[in-house]
Amino acid sequence: MKEPAGRLGPLLQNFFVDYLRTQKQASSQTIASYRDTFRLLLEFVRDKHGIEPSAACVVDLDVPRILSFLDHLEQTRHNSIHSRNLRLTAIRSFFRVVTLHDPTSVNQAARVLAIPIERADRQIVEALSHAEMGAILAAPDLKQWSGRRDHSLLLTLYNSGARVSEITALEKSQFCFGADSSLHLHGKGRKERAVPLWTKTACALQLWFREPTPQRTDIAFPNARGGRLTRNGVNYILQQAVDRAAARRPSLREKNITPRSVRRTTATHLLQSGVDISVISLWLGCESIETAHIRLEADSATKERSLSKLAPARIEAPRLNIKDEVLAFLATL
Repeated sequence: MKEPAGRLGPLLQNFFVDYLRTQKQASSQTIASYRDTFRLLLEFVRDKHGIEPSAACVVDLDVPRILSFLDHLEQTRHNSIHSRNLRLTAIRSFFRVVTLHDPTSVNQAARVLAIPIERADRQIVEALSHAEMGAILAAPDLKQWSGRRDHSLLLTLYNSGARVSEITALEKSQFCFGADSSLHLHGKGRKERAVPLWTKTACALQLWFREPTPQRTDIAFPNARGGRLTRNGVNYILQQAVDRAAARRPSLREKNITPRSVRRTTATHLLQSGVDISVISLWLGCESIETAHIRLEADSATKERSLSKLAPARIEAPRLNIKDEVLAFLATL
């Protein structure tokens, strides 16, 4: 029996299996994020409008319902604007595929694609000082197996500036030790990069990898059962280290420190050491130099040094003599 036109089931199957996995070769993190988006969306439509996911059609995902769903994310689920926009990105991506496989839904897809991204104030993630980062790295108890793991994990996180998803997926085979030790990372969008390891990091990791683990595993930083750490697990390890380090560095108590803070700290310390922004972009696995600029906010000391190198201009620029009426109008705005 032929499926009715516009049914969501077949279109979603094509979107995830053919488009995301085969054509785009999207990462597992992207696929999981998009999957969760549509799970939440279909459950919302079912609960609010009584439409079962198996019976839903494209027409059931019109602009008012999608806008209502986005409001639900912010108001009821208390999602941030960033999370709301990520859900909208997934929905937009699906409707681009809909235009190719369901011509009758082109007009509706165009209206959905016109839903704007909600703007939000960009919060600057403050980088840590060298002393603060050093206190965090020294916090784990090296007498304990978990403490030695935590120290090696945090040192690798700081050295590489890696994302949490990259750290939790690390395997021992991705490390190369020798005259020029390095770490091979699999980043977002299946992008790969090699990050040099500092001598201190390489030595600590070589000692760690000689440690007997509770279970035989190739995972670089396993949990007590030999499995992968979760995102929350890495954040817990970091928070435990921050709490201990705060006894030596009280300034840590005033900061909201996350794995993203460590990533920002890596970038800032590289910048302070004179590393070019294009190299930092490659180091962090950013999509572009512009993305690295967005992620990197130089500290006050760096800004002051840069400002001191600038000589005040002594030549007055001539005033623009506008004769054109249109240019004159624009100049008044």
